Amino acid sequence: MNFRTIAATVMLAALGAAPAVAGPYPERMVQILVPYPPGGITDIVGRIVADRFTTEFGKPFTVENRPGAGGMTGSDAVARSNDKGYTLLMGSVANTTFPAVNKKVPYDLVTDLIPLCRVMSVPNYLVVSADSPYKSLKDLLADAKARPGQLTFASTGPGATPHLSGELLATMAGVDLTHVPYKGSGPAFVDLIPGRISMMFDNAAYSQVKAGKLRALAVSSPERTPAAPEIPTVAESGVPGFSVTSWYGLWAPKDTPPEAVELLRGKLQALFSEPGTQEKMVTLGGKADLACGADFATFIDAELAKWRKVVADADIKIE
Repeated sequence: MNFRTIAATVMLAALGAAPAVAGPYPERMVQILVPYPPGGITDIVGRIVADRFTTEFGKPFTVENRPGAGGMTGSDAVARSNDKGYTLLMGSVANTTFPAVNKKVPYDLVTDLIPLCRVMSVPNYLVVSADSPYKSLKDLLADAKARPGQLTFASTGPGATPHLSGELLATMAGVDLTHVPYKGSGPAFVDLIPGRISMMFDNAAYSQVKAGKLRALAVSSPERTPAAPEIPTVAESGVPGFSVTSWYGLWAPKDTPPEAVELLRGKLQALFSEPGTQEKMVTLGGKADLACGADFATFIDAELAKWRKVVADADIKIE
């Protein structure tokens, strides 16, 4: 074999061993992990994104529900995926409340995940029984001040936004309220509707309000919600500065290429700016609420700081 033959053989072998040049993202299926069971708002919004992206990218975007540990199981799976943007997280406000109440969160929201966009927000509705004597938040707070510790508030579990909303209200209004945790909204409504519990913050309560079983005194968001503009905010009802929203957004793993990150952000901005998508968000009880890239990252930092302060002020300890 002469020198040229040897050189050609070596070159061909080298070319055969070289990895293929990566094409435009995505080249294959992308999985969106929802860290909660099917049927909730996080799941519904995740499927809206998956359906649109499947059409726009020409590659399948699928949703996998991976519940557990209040959302930490699925979130941790994305943080540890090392999948370069082929596994995404459809998360929520719980991703910022849990680090405040649980010291054993296995991932770091800031360093292990890249914030793509916050896409939607829903207020927590402050509700009482339809037969409650309280016609307004001012009525409720006046009674709470007159009877410290006697008024109770339900939640969907320790550390969730219904719980922390009640603790924040107690702190900001200077009243003593007693927390009663339940395993979800349904069991809580069983006691709230007949008046065995005084009140509750919950983002799924408006359906019970429309059915005449509960009375909404206020919404927790800084502005009135388009889904129920007749309901005043907590802030305008005597607790200025009060602001809590249940929000939903998408993250990518930290090793996702910058060009894929920017592509995903652009597609999310376009989708949630469309009137049809915005109308869907209103039917879910909230609104499209876009914040992408640095704006989303700044918002996350503020949420983490806020919930740490709420937990510290209320001396909440959850193991």
